[in-house]
Amino acid sequence: MTTSPTLLVLTPMKSTSRYLDRYFAGLARLTYPHHLLSLGILEGDSTDDTAAQLKLRLAQGFIDFSKATLCHRSFGFTIPPGVPRWTAGLQPARRAVLARARNHLLFNALRNQDWVLWLDADVVDYPADIIEQLLAVRRDIVQPNCVTEPGGDSFDRNAWTARGRQHLSDLRGQGLVRLESVGGTLLLVKADLHRDGLVFPPFFYGGRSPWVRDPHPLRGAAVGEIETEGLAIMAKDMGAECWGLPDLEILHAKD
Repeated sequence: MTTSPTLLVLTPMKSTSRYLDRYFAGLARLTYPHHLLSLGILEGDSTDDTAAQLKLRLAQGFIDFSKATLCHRSFGFTIPPGVPRWTAGLQPARRAVLARARNHLLFNALRNQDWVLWLDADVVDYPADIIEQLLAVRRDIVQPNCVTEPGGDSFDRNAWTARGRQHLSDLRGQGLVRLESVGGTLLLVKADLHRDGLVFPPFFYGGRSPWVRDPHPLRGAAVGEIETEGLAIMAKDMGAECWGLPDLEILHAKD
């Protein structure tokens, strides 16, 4: 008799109150057996009522997973009002904080689960059987194509191949594709890889790796990759490959 694997959904949150209705509704729609699912959320540095809303929703049983973990950790990083979060000069510091948040959440929430599903709070729609579809490809690290409208360009530009020249929207129709880097909007990772040391580097990692891109304005003179992209390079160093499903789309909020 084959036992279905257990899975931990992990989400770092910061000022995400406006997305919480859709976030919890998406989790509730999942067709994967809920008794095999756990949830971990890290909230930090919010400027809205995200922390209070999370505490209330979890206390009221908005989710029927086997376990839910809520932790708080602020890093003191704020983006100036009116400045887009993708502004070039902010990227190294912003991505470093996000990497630290992901690692802190991972270390606090991971127990004996078989898989970890990283899910951003502003992913607003995905197939109810997304977990089953990702598990079915039987790869240690795999992600779908995150877009803001069906059939559009990839929103998650951290998932790439050809040294950053191709993203998942460029690879439609090719089935399962090998990636050199991954994003974190929705990412399935075998939990044992995390236990073996796979983390999100809060610094530029892999300077000697043949998969690292050439210097880029967003990274200044730094050599290597950071956060989810750094995780992908580290996974390769550990002997694991990253994969993507260009035709399996999930929707990210446009705002």
